[in-house]
Amino acid sequence: MNAPSRVSIPRIEESFSARRDKKAAVSKRGMVATAFPDATAAGVSMLRKGGNAVDSACAAALALSVCEPQASGLGGQSTALLYVDRRMVAIDGSSRAPSMAHLSRLKGKSALLVGYRATTVPSTVAALGYMVERYGRLDWQTVLAPAISIARRGYRITALQSNAQASNMDELLATGSGAAYFLKDGQVPYESGDLFVQEDLADTLKHLSDFGYSSFYHGTIADRIDSDMRRNRGLLRKDDLAQMPTPIERAPISRKYRGLRIYTIPPPGAGDTMLLVMMILTNMPRRHLRSKSPEVYHYVAEAFRKALLYRTQRPFDPNTYRQIQDNMHLSPGFAKHLSTSIKSAVDPSLPSGDGVGDVEETTHLSVMDSEGNAVSLTQSIELVYGSKSAAGGMGFLYNNYMSAFDTKRSSHPFFLRPNAAPWSSVCPSIVFEGREPWLALGSPGSSRIFSTVSLFLSRLLDEGNSMYVAMERPRMHCSLNGTISLERDDSTGALARYLEAKGYAIDMRERYSFYLGAIHAVLRCRTRPGFQGVAEVRRDGTAAGP
Repeated sequence: MNAPSRVSIPRIEESFSARRDKKAAVSKRGMVATAFPDATAAGVSMLRKGGNAVDSACAAALALSVCEPQASGLGGQSTALLYVDRRMVAIDGSSRAPSMAHLSRLKGKSALLVGYRATTVPSTVAALGYMVERYGRLDWQTVLAPAISIARRGYRITALQSNAQASNMDELLATGSGAAYFLKDGQVPYESGDLFVQEDLADTLKHLSDFGYSSFYHGTIADRIDSDMRRNRGLLRKDDLAQMPTPIERAPISRKYRGLRIYTIPPPGAGDTMLLVMMILTNMPRRHLRSKSPEVYHYVAEAFRKALLYRTQRPFDPNTYRQIQDNMHLSPGFAKHLSTSIKSAVDPSLPSGDGVGDVEETTHLSVMDSEGNAVSLTQSIELVYGSKSAAGGMGFLYNNYMSAFDTKRSSHPFFLRPNAAPWSSVCPSIVFEGREPWLALGSPGSSRIFSTVSLFLSRLLDEGNSMYVAMERPRMHCSLNGTISLERDDSTGALARYLEAKGYAIDMRERYSFYLGAIHAVLRCRTRPGFQGVAEVRRDGTAAGP
């Protein structure tokens, strides 16, 4: 007999309602939530064709590679948590550093951020192809078809994308190839509403459809990437691609929160950081977390800082060796110790200084089908528009995951070295009620991902809000250095003054800030038949079912 949940699932589900803008949706036979309407439609079409949640998620992910190029693409990496046929598995789709990756070839920080030398071996194609092949029900050509169609016919540029192009225009122009593909006439940002057609990318995707996903790493595409890199003094070679970065299946990690079990991915992702925050929060009574008092914001901010400190001090790479076991730092005793160490002011033993990070970009999607399967998938090209350099003649951007390696301490598990996997901040998650998946969720946002996900979960499970309310509420993040990012609303002024008096630095953000992540979540109702889904109000996405 399963222990009863201490969460009011009826209240959460019954307070939910669909919205005309499709930021909140209901369906009887499954649910898809992604960061772009065309990608959501691609995922829904797979469910209608008889595909499962894996087919749907991979079709949506490939579509996002076309219609959300600032966030992900064929040149990036993908990570997922799958629950398929009653089996839970974490898919570590990390990219790899090229064989010529060496600090002597990467002088200055800019080389890790912009240009052809900033890219690792792309792994998204290998990860998605592997998932379709091993866990999907439809064939690769069917799953890839929507992405090809979107690239060929085009889609309408959004205001968010136009603004992103304007913000990154100088760097796109500096690489040349990035501007050629992602600026209008190679010179200026597209305007909102402009039709954006990608013929070269459509041809690349058609090649992958005809010859299989492994053809990205062998043959014509690999030869063209090699030539492109040599021509632009990049480090990636066809020998690197030939060692195709097949994803690694890992055991998910999990802990209970208020009677529900949260599953997420292990390192090199940041699922353990998110779980540690939830375990710290479980030591605070729910009535306090529901109170919305300034003291709660201080407590949550310190929980974020303490979890981040542990991630910084105890990094480990499962590809080499484990410096510490999960059951030690994710133990109830350790979480209680961290909770009781939170005092009435900022902990002076933790670092101080500027903690505002770069605007890094990722995308997340969540899917559930009518057969009980669930997928939570996060993919990225790291910074907005990745390395700002594109594959000539092939239409996709190279990532800049070289910036995710440590470059100062050779003893660091994620020190930059050939064939190493980069450190990651993603934490796609699935929440179980009893023996069945109830909720699949995740977020982009780089170092803010763990805080976005944990805050959403607390507002859902502790406060009993609907998914839409939990997602729409103003967000906060606290860096290790004690800088709190707050979304501005009517009560923010007094809260900011209170937190400043406690010793925090305040980074005030606009309401619905792009900086503070993007929840895309789906759940299978327990109180009634059907599904619910939400797509982030801070981004362009939608939720829908078949």
